[in-house]
Amino acid sequence: MKRTILVGLFWLTSCLFSFAQQISKDELIYLTREWTGERFEDGRPKVSDDLLRRMRLVTHDEAWAVMKGAGYFYQYADGWEIINPDSILIGRAVTATFMPGRPDIHNAIDERGKKEGKRGQNSWPVDLLVQGDVYVADQFGIHVNGPTIGDNVGNAIFAKSGNGIVYDGAVRDIAGLKEIGGFTSYYTSYHPSHHNQQGNLNTMLIGINQPTRIRQATVMAGDVVLGRDGGVSFIPAHLVEKVVITSEIVRLRDMFGHERLREGKYTAGEIDTRWSEEIERDFSQWLNDHIDELPVSREQIQDYLKNRTW
Repeated sequence: MKRTILVGLFWLTSCLFSFAQQISKDELIYLTREWTGERFEDGRPKVSDDLLRRMRLVTHDEAWAVMKGAGYFYQYADGWEIINPDSILIGRAVTATFMPGRPDIHNAIDERGKKEGKRGQNSWPVDLLVQGDVYVADQFGIHVNGPTIGDNVGNAIFAKSGNGIVYDGAVRDIAGLKEIGGFTSYYTSYHPSHHNQQGNLNTMLIGINQPTRIRQATVMAGDVVLGRDGGVSFIPAHLVEKVVITSEIVRLRDMFGHERLREGKYTAGEIDTRWSEEIERDFSQWLNDHIDELPVSREQIQDYLKNRTW
């Protein structure tokens, strides 16, 4: 019995310690095994820059429809305070998970980090960012004495990623953060206090690039963040291309449908329901006729036409 208890305590301690570490490459690859594309050195899915660029025209409605169809129902969160609300936030997620501070666990995590030359747990995930990333942090909504991001950390995030944050907690130095050009960010609240000041351990970092929860959404490292119109979608890496292509097709079909309605060629009932073969063929011809004038590349339209069926 004593041996069993000791083994159990060792296992529990190991799990707690592993939470404060960056997820292992093997575990990250395993949890994102539906992604078959390029990866970063640490195993994080690396959605292409081209797809990130094309994602800027995707709406939440379009992303939601694809994800729901694939069985992903918890990938959207809203109700945010926003820096640069008229801008769009696009990037690959680097995740961090914080919990309320507890001295024994915090100090153990901190001690090991110091042995590795690390200072300040709130900067550990920031050090991993590269261009095109978005820092996504579960700060468990803490307000007073909770902020782990102010204008110094914000500048570091922007310098490394060229992006902003999705941060379920309070930020500080809000005036300074708003001065960072391009720092489009979603956060829960503002408070002038600081985390873990004057010996009060209010927060502790327990996970880097582990699966994390942002309000009602589940986020995995490498997900593509789509922040716009007051909300944030977290799109699994393996669904990003489908989301983008679906959005582009919907955009083109809408352009065609609106044009034909203005011309009076079809009725609203014909355009609003499943299209007939005649309309589908007309749409394909319209794509060919306007291929160099449309907001989708010639190559993508040609690929679409090549795979057309009726």
